[in-house]
Amino acid sequence: MVQAEITVAALVCRDNRYLVVEEDIRGERVINQPAGHVEPGETITEAVVRETREETAWGFVPTGLVGMYYFPHADGRTTLRFAFCGDVCDHRPAMPLDEGIVAARWLTYDELAACHNLRSPLVLQSILDNSNRSALPLDYIAHISG
Repeated sequence: MVQAEITVAALVCRDNRYLVVEEDIRGERVINQPAGHVEPGETITEAVVRETREETAWGFVPTGLVGMYYFPHADGRTTLRFAFCGDVCDHRPAMPLDEGIVAARWLTYDELAACHNLRSPLVLQSILDNSNRSALPLDYIAHISG
């Protein structure tokens, strides 16, 4: 049976530049959207807001669900990623960023496409999907507690 890690990612575009993070993963510098795991007791929308703040010092306001991505890794792990589009506000530049985050950056699609150190193919795929189709409204997401 496959167990998937549930993750979230924020897609923010301003002036044709995307908010991304440069992070150190096991000694390697990679580029990713602000993203991370859903913690126990939080909804997926709460998780994407929290992760964006922790990794970029920006407040994230999700406006839609870009897509859900099932991604099997070469090491046997599987990720189910929920990518949200939205905007940022309330930047807190003095706030320390999460451990492993080197910096938050704003890069164009062409700059990202030229990167050889994207964390996964989901970075570009979610941007393309956001450009090529309408996001689902947030009310399509239901959080049911037991």
